Amino acid sequence: MDFTFKTYRELHSTFLANGYRYVRVDQFTPDLYAEKVVVLRHDVDRIPYRSYQTAMIEHELGIAGTYYFRIVKESFHIPIIKDITALGHEIGYHYEDLALANGDMQLAIKTFEQHLRMFEDLFPVTTAVMHGSPLSKHDNRLMWQKFNYKSFGITTEPYFDIDFTRLLYLTDTGRVWNGKTGNVRDREMKSTSEPLSAKYNFNSTIDVMNAIKKKEIANCIMLNFHPERWTDNVVDWCKIYLVQKIKNPVKKLLQIRAKAMLND
Repeated sequence: MDFTFKTYRELHSTFLANGYRYVRVDQFTPDLYAEKVVVLRHDVDRIPYRSYQTAMIEHELGIAGTYYFRIVKESFHIPIIKDITALGHEIGYHYEDLALANGDMQLAIKTFEQHLRMFEDLFPVTTAVMHGSPLSKHDNRLMWQKFNYKSFGITTEPYFDIDFTRLLYLTDTGRVWNGKTGNVRDREMKSTSEPLSAKYNFNSTIDVMNAIKKKEIANCIMLNFHPERWTDNVVDWCKIYLVQKIKNPVKKLLQIRAKAMLND
């Protein structure tokens, strides 16, 4: 059964068994595009204790990644953030300030700085990534048309600083891996070049593992997980499955709207 912690462990073990090494987002450098590497990322949208469970699995496997926490109460859980950091993982800010400010750029940049400092009161933060905010008409990345995140000490925002034509971006958004179903904004910014992900179509974690074993997958990969979607509890698994079945068609409509706004 997909999206269980058992499958989660198997996926990472398959990458490791086939010669991939893991890096956090803050450890990624341009020379790694040519190597067999997994850039490990997690968006902690809600249910933070599930993120601690995935962090523990990764720690047991000897790998570390980046965990991006939102500032809202559903995500920002200081004890869990500290526990995950203690395992060797990076903590970053999963910002959504433009959506929270309802499009007010000045308010958004003010709260971005305030929220970033809340994280930095705990640990140094050098990378941040936008939260898709699928129910909002505002793309949080558009803040950076007017401001510069590097002025806040952020060295990497993956959607801007990683070349998705040279790195395969795989995300479990929508409980699939093809980046098409139920994915409103969790994708590369508009580009004149086709992203590497356009060449692949994985519907399940099993599909990804089979491609690894057959060497039918790229060498340089970013894996983006939403840990709230992964569980071994049968009741929770069924709830997540049913909710996602309802959400995906709605998010498909929102995706069309977001794409139209991004192309304007």
